[in-house]
Amino acid sequence: MLFAHGAGAPMDSDFMTTMAQAVADQGISVARFEFPYMQRRRQEQRKFPPDRAPALLAHFQRVLAQAAEHGLPIWIAGKSMGGRMASMLTADRSSGLENVQGVIALGYPFHPPGKPEKTRTEHLYDLTMPMLICQGTRDPFGKPVEVSGYNLPVGIQVHWLEGGDHDFKPLKRSGFTQTHLIAEAAEQVSQFILS
Repeated sequence: MLFAHGAGAPMDSDFMTTMAQAVADQGISVARFEFPYMQRRRQEQRKFPPDRAPALLAHFQRVLAQAAEHGLPIWIAGKSMGGRMASMLTADRSSGLENVQGVIALGYPFHPPGKPEKTRTEHLYDLTMPMLICQGTRDPFGKPVEVSGYNLPVGIQVHWLEGGDHDFKPLKRSGFTQTHLIAEAAEQVSQFILS
């Protein structure tokens, strides 16, 4: 599983590290990478916004090409923005996707918080491979009532994590923990990849 980070946190954030380990515990190899703007943040110790989609997609394509050299089947995945870029890459039907088996998004940004009218779903109807989205039911980037109205293609599975927010953190009163919901998502990822 080739795993891209989200817009605001690097590849070694707590979420990325915990999720990567949970998926690896399911017997799946995970490779994380960073987009250039995040590498620049590290070097210059300043915050920069993410690059525009064409630059992000070009970098994702280069990382994918390197991963494909190993000849293994690849599932491209991402947290939030990284998942959106993974889905855009496959919807574009670019060359170099021969080893890609599917797409995984963990906390998909269906729309900006508070702006449900500005959907980021158009390209999802062009996907030609299966996609799994694991989404918290309290995610401000897309809640069940909103997502159910999108009539997503049948090749896209959405697994709802009860009470989870965008980082899969539940309310304390739910009795669950973020680790519990991440483990649930990792199990779904494993089933998706191994099915």
